Amino acid sequence: MALQFVGKDPDSPHGGSPTVWVEDETDEVVIQGWLPDLEMMSKIDKTEWVPGHPAGVPDHEGVVRIPARMIPFLREACDAAERRAGSTGLHGPVEER
Repeated sequence: MALQFVGKDPDSPHGGSPTVWVEDETDEVVIQGWLPDLEMMSKIDKTEWVPGHPAGVPDHEGVVRIPARMIPFLREACDAAERRAGSTGLHGPVEER
């Protein structure tokens, strides 16, 4: 398993900046971000986002926040993972887009 670095928040003043990678064996996007504050987690935990699914975050999952300036890195990581996996998305095969 190897992580392919995509990008790091260039404006983060501390060493633990939000970062994006693509895992090269599973073609998964891996994200490091800031932990949400208690108010945000309370909103997340109380909201049923998808009908029929329980509210909140399962114990085996986590929530992170990243700044909007990281969106280009997310796009790049998603595109790279999709190409590597040969995925067919909602709009047809990747190579046709």
